[in-house]
Amino acid sequence: MKPDASYAGVMGRRDEIVRKSVGIDYARYRTGVLAFDYERLLADTGYDIGKVAAIQARTAVGHTPLVELENLTRVVRATAPPGKGARLFVKDEAANPSGSFKDRRASLSVHEARERGFPGVAAATSGNYGAAIASQAAKAGLRCIVVQEAFDSAGIAQPEIAEKTRACEAYGAEVLRLSVGPELFYVFLRVLEETDFFNASLYTPYSILGIETLGFELAQEMSARTGRFPDVVVTTHAGGGNVTGTARGLAEAGATQTAMVAASVDLSGLHMASDRDFNRKSFTTGHTGFSIPFTTWPDRADVPRNAARALRYMDRFVTVTQGEVFYATQALAELEGMERGPAGNTSLAAAFALASGMDQEATLVVQETEYTGAGKHPLAQLALARRMGVRIERGDPAASRAGESIVIPERLEQVRVVEVDLDSVRRSYVRNALESAPADAHLEEADIAFLAVETRTTPETVQEMIDAHRAQTR
Repeated sequence: MKPDASYAGVMGRRDEIVRKSVGIDYARYRTGVLAFDYERLLADTGYDIGKVAAIQARTAVGHTPLVELENLTRVVRATAPPGKGARLFVKDEAANPSGSFKDRRASLSVHEARERGFPGVAAATSGNYGAAIASQAAKAGLRCIVVQEAFDSAGIAQPEIAEKTRACEAYGAEVLRLSVGPELFYVFLRVLEETDFFNASLYTPYSILGIETLGFELAQEMSARTGRFPDVVVTTHAGGGNVTGTARGLAEAGATQTAMVAASVDLSGLHMASDRDFNRKSFTTGHTGFSIPFTTWPDRADVPRNAARALRYMDRFVTVTQGEVFYATQALAELEGMERGPAGNTSLAAAFALASGMDQEATLVVQETEYTGAGKHPLAQLALARRMGVRIERGDPAASRAGESIVIPERLEQVRVVEVDLDSVRRSYVRNALESAPADAHLEEADIAFLAVETRTTPETVQEMIDAHRAQTR
């Protein structure tokens, strides 16, 4: 008898389907009502950073160039206060096989799938990860299915997603393109159940461990180049894997004093699951529609326990506007001869503002670039924005309103960052954690300690946040 294929039936088998498709019994790592043994979850994969690097080397992943952005550094110093303007560097991850750092995530997941004897891999993603999984699957001789949210109910597709569809299909993957809405996870679960493919989720331990080599390489290369580790690393932040993996790799290399800054495009006011808003954003990743919810509650992922825990690792969280990212994209092309983007240039835009306030002897590394193409080019994105009624202007980007206008700076000094209040984010995380627990659950000491690590605070601070939340909800 065939299993019930209705929405309720498939969602009711969610845990069983995911467990079979990933090969991880997440229940083994539970240590309290909310707590789980995060480090053991990662360690039990059997991969250390040396083994991961060796696996990646076999498929030409990693060891990407570290490029000093000398021209951009000079421009930043020309507009910065006297003595300010840190040296800017970028790790050129566009040199990976499919053109982004996502190859690092995909390489280990595909390796694990082949080692376990899975006939293929599947991933739910509209971003670069689909191309990365498809590329690595092709090298491994595995079949690949990518499920995308690609267009709105009128059939209008984002050019960036269409470009990534093309890339996935070029590598031989089958792409299932859906309209925006709640059916994405349902369709993905059906794919996993019907094919017995490996769930190459962005949020498994394999995906996060694959990124650690990026932070590790970056730290070692900066030490060799400048004689010390970087002062700041800026990472484009979406679902949290980029921040998590890079920070862990930096720590593995000994760069424990390097500040980790997470940067996102501010798309406040746009709902990512809204049919109306879907095409009113010019960025499919690296924006607050992903970064805020995943920072405040990472376990909203397609696996029971997300291995991306960004709040554990970020020292600062900043936002920039869409126009500022377009400006940074053009500046990188015209002044450094590197046409890259768009998502990787979110961190570059933030780097302009951050570097102008740092001493000249300091170093700042933009952690990744990504390839560009016809659909990912700023002109394609801006053309769609105009079609959707979004105004395109030049001026002060602070005047922009997501979904209504994109204001591209006229001068570098107009590029700024806006700080996200991490204390507010921490309170939201604790609130979401409490609301996920059974109503009659009693939190144990292990739960409080776990939440303290998750929020980079203390057990006492966590208890205060819990007490404040309970007082508000009485």
